[in-house]
Amino acid sequence: MSIILQGFLGSLGAGLMTAVGAVPVLFGRSMSRQTMDIMLGFAAGVMLAATFFSLLGPSVEFAGERFGHGVIPAAVAVVGVLLGAGTVMFFDNRLPHEHFIVGREGPEAAELRRIWLFVFAITLHNAPEGMAVGVGFGGGDVAAGLQIALGIGVQNAPEGLAVAVALISKNYSRSYAFLIAALTGLVEPVAGLIAAVAVSLSAALLPWAMAFAAGAMLYVISHEIIPETHRYGHQRRATQGLLAGFVLMMALDVALG
Repeated sequence: MSIILQGFLGSLGAGLMTAVGAVPVLFGRSMSRQTMDIMLGFAAGVMLAATFFSLLGPSVEFAGERFGHGVIPAAVAVVGVLLGAGTVMFFDNRLPHEHFIVGREGPEAAELRRIWLFVFAITLHNAPEGMAVGVGFGGGDVAAGLQIALGIGVQNAPEGLAVAVALISKNYSRSYAFLIAALTGLVEPVAGLIAAVAVSLSAALLPWAMAFAAGAMLYVISHEIIPETHRYGHQRRATQGLLAGFVLMMALDVALG
């Protein structure tokens, strides 16, 4: 099997775990607001751990391998994070919310915008992860590619569930919520294929892409998800969910290397 096909299949498998994680919404009952806030807190914890252990850490490491240790890897991380956060801030200010429910204005429409910004952030987060899998296989080290794909796939499952639950909370159908959650994960095989085909170019861009995604996730976690989980008086439970998600993802990332 060619390394390009391995990179595509590995990133496809990791991306499909997003859909696997969203499967329970097809059969479960509607969640209470408290349960929803706990789940969003858990997803925020998963994403916060992924930001540091799956994105920023490898970004600095890859930049160090390419440019040598010192100022340049730090500069790559700083610039990438600021660009990522700035990009999501741009969309946060300009993302049209009337498009989703025609004629709705005010708090409900603003909440819908937060939900779709969350979906956008998950999709953005998945692209450099797919690149990482593609580069892992494209470099010719199958074991390294499998390890990256497994680690990313494990973290994709709760992200897919969080996306689907968030959409259901805004009265979208279960099948539609599942479909959107699955589609956010399908960014990964596309990015993985591109990375495997052009591994040398992707290897140069990967530190930037990972830092960019980390900045995007940090902005969304701080500006959107955490305030959302605190709006209805469930901040203690939401914080417990965040801590649970963070330590679980941290343990998985460290254990899986």
